[in-house]
Amino acid sequence: MQLLMRYVPLVAPVLLWAVPCWVLLYTGQGWPLPVTLIGTALFVLGLAGMPLAMVRGHGRRQQDGAAIVGDTLLGAVWVLFTWSVLLGTLLRLALVAADVGDGQDRARIVTWAVLGTTAVLLAWGYAEARRVPRVRRLEVELPRLGSGLDNTRVVLITDTHYGPLDRASWSARVCETVNSLDADLVCHTGDIADGTAERRQAQAAPLGTVQATRGRVYVTGNHEYYSEAQGWVDLMNELGWEPLRNRHLLLERGGDTLVVAGVDDVTAESSGLPGHRAHLDGALEGADPDLPVLLLAHQPTFVDRAAAHGVDLQLSGHTHGGQIWPFHYLVRLDQPAVAGLSRHGDRTQLYTSRGTGFWGPPFRVLAPSEITLLVLCSPGRPAGA
Repeated sequence: MQLLMRYVPLVAPVLLWAVPCWVLLYTGQGWPLPVTLIGTALFVLGLAGMPLAMVRGHGRRQQDGAAIVGDTLLGAVWVLFTWSVLLGTLLRLALVAADVGDGQDRARIVTWAVLGTTAVLLAWGYAEARRVPRVRRLEVELPRLGSGLDNTRVVLITDTHYGPLDRASWSARVCETVNSLDADLVCHTGDIADGTAERRQAQAAPLGTVQATRGRVYVTGNHEYYSEAQGWVDLMNELGWEPLRNRHLLLERGGDTLVVAGVDDVTAESSGLPGHRAHLDGALEGADPDLPVLLLAHQPTFVDRAAAHGVDLQLSGHTHGGQIWPFHYLVRLDQPAVAGLSRHGDRTQLYTSRGTGFWGPPFRVLAPSEITLLVLCSPGRPAGA
């Protein structure tokens, strides 16, 4: 298995480019020789250029232009690969069953269908990635929540991933949407950006305009630990957000109290940064064990530890809902949930956001972004009240 995993980074890009090349050009289409040669050359150029652009864009050079090219090629070839396999196989079988044309006709129909589907999905996916996310509203009943905290409004944003594509204006519009939701508490569960705080500060600056009646809280994601995490913690603090680094605060109203806790991302300890690690015992130290707990943890996989500690609700991001279908099947191999509300153990609920921004490829296909409004309800509240 270790040997297999070692060669995956080498084999995967070849398959991503070779399979569509074969399906579109070499499965009986009978294209004129110049078409076949030019098409093959484009696939070879993509195969060579994508990893080179990714290395120059995301490696030590951090060239934003190269990152945009590499990320876009990655997203485009993933969609092309997916639909070359799925549509290429199913449509060919359907055409044979319907006795449509001869072999060459069917092969060419498949080629144009795959190319057309890919073009439509990429255009739609780009628009989905760049728009301000829709607000997803959800009521969550917490059995231990006191009636004084009934109807507490918690807004969750996560995985903004400010990066090579300048999204300062998008960031401002996201914050305007958040401010329209009349939140008691606004949470950011990490992966603010790809790049250091100094480099992406202009895109993150609108976060300083976010308003909440009770507080704004933030925890680190794994991408902060690729980009000088402490700089992001310091910047969020300067912008008026409370970094919950293995600590908690109390939200009080109407004589009742909610513990709002946060932990560093699970990758923090391996980063080597002093004092950075996911430490739930530290986050809950001194908290009354009879009080309900709202926990911020970037990755859903942390929910096992949350459930063992009796946490009532964990808020997470990280998965992006898969971002580009059908990648969510691979995400599910690593995380206990991909999106939405799920239950873990007797008490603990987990809400996994599909994310507010996007990572890398500027596309979202069948995995829409979201700004989440969670209304916390005490037991016995009438439905819809």
